[in-house]
Amino acid sequence: MALLPSGIYFETYNERKTYIHTRPQWACFIIFLLLLAFLPYLVSLRFLGFISTTYIILIAVVGLQLITGYAGQINLGQSAFMGMGAYVTASLALNLHLPIWITIPCGGIGGAILGVIFGLPVLRIKGFYAGLSTLAGQIVFPLIIFSLPLKMFGGALGLRIEPARFLGITFVSDVSLYYFNMIISLIMIFFAFNLLRSRTSRAFVAVRDNDIVAELIGINISYYKILAFFIGAFYAGVAGSLWAYNLRYVGVDQFTLFFSIWYLGMIIVGGTGNIFGAILGTLFLRSIQEVMNHLGPFLVRAFPKIGGPEAWFGGMNILLGLLIVLFLIYEPRGLAHVWNTLKLSYRIWPFPYTK
Repeated sequence: MALLPSGIYFETYNERKTYIHTRPQWACFIIFLLLLAFLPYLVSLRFLGFISTTYIILIAVVGLQLITGYAGQINLGQSAFMGMGAYVTASLALNLHLPIWITIPCGGIGGAILGVIFGLPVLRIKGFYAGLSTLAGQIVFPLIIFSLPLKMFGGALGLRIEPARFLGITFVSDVSLYYFNMIISLIMIFFAFNLLRSRTSRAFVAVRDNDIVAELIGINISYYKILAFFIGAFYAGVAGSLWAYNLRYVGVDQFTLFFSIWYLGMIIVGGTGNIFGAILGTLFLRSIQEVMNHLGPFLVRAFPKIGGPEAWFGGMNILLGLLIVLFLIYEPRGLAHVWNTLKLSYRIWPFPYTK
């Protein structure tokens, strides 16, 4: 249990369950929300687009954290589940002209169904082999899209859709899309944090830690393994829906194994089994990628003999992969553990012997 600030104690269990315990913490949280609200007026449009896309990726990574970090099921197909959500949303919006309050949940359900289909093998296999079943889903995903009716899913050409509209507002500008993605991502993260306080989350953790013991104490491990894939893939489907409305175009080349691996890398860097870790890992790796994208053109001009943009792009991926390896070796519990250690350090200062 984390050390609480001096003078803070609980009298009821409901007080213990809260995430924010003190007035300064509430003040910081409100300031943070105000900063998010006024961010479009403080930064450039390029940076705003970066943050807006990060919101979408964050939803997918939080869903992956529920599957892998909490339920302990390796998932290498999160990008495919995200793609299915994007295609379902785009198809409903284009062909049936349904509003976003229907298309986005349906996109989440589309991703969830695909996740359950390729998550079924976890009922009989574990670990590396279970991960291969989700990898198969990632590989088969383009074939599924190409085999579906061309008019509904666009085949290799993809689908183009109109901007999202809600309550008379058309989300077409960078600022409106920022608020659109921000609100939905905050809602999804809110539900993820509340899920952690439920019996479902405790069952996930029990199955992850020791599924044999979990079954002996009465937990239906088959049900909770599939439920983990359903919820996590639902998050991916919602992220895919936002992706479709953000770009207004959906193609299978947007949802590759490359992104599934990076999503997994984000929860490794942030810390597995921690929603806050998924947030930190996503922000950290996305920030490094953005810095490298800014430095890329300069490095190409400064070192022309090394190679063109393709060489530097490959080097960037190697560097990010090396960063993930270093975290696995030197900080396997991720940035969330680093943050908790820092909090503990300043709360016990100047009495370090109280650790």
